[in-house]
Amino acid sequence: MQVNVFEAKTDFSKLIRLVESRREESITVARNGKPVARIVPYESAPVSRRIGIAKGKFEVPDDFDAGNEEIAAMLMEGDL
Repeated sequence: MQVNVFEAKTDFSKLIRLVESRREESITVARNGKPVARIVPYESAPVSRRIGIAKGKFEVPDDFDAGNEEIAAMLMEGDL
């Protein structure tokens, strides 16, 4: 489906409903007959794929936070 910018502006809520309900896979918005944008449904990654995605990919060394006091001292030096 293709609509012009004026129609997209006027009927934006309707167009969003069409895409949201999957009655339209996408809607192309055109200016002077040339496509300039596309309205598509938002696809979010399931939470199960985001949380723990790096599990087993790296190992935190035992001395990871060994320099915390030195870093804090560097950050807190001088006038604020």
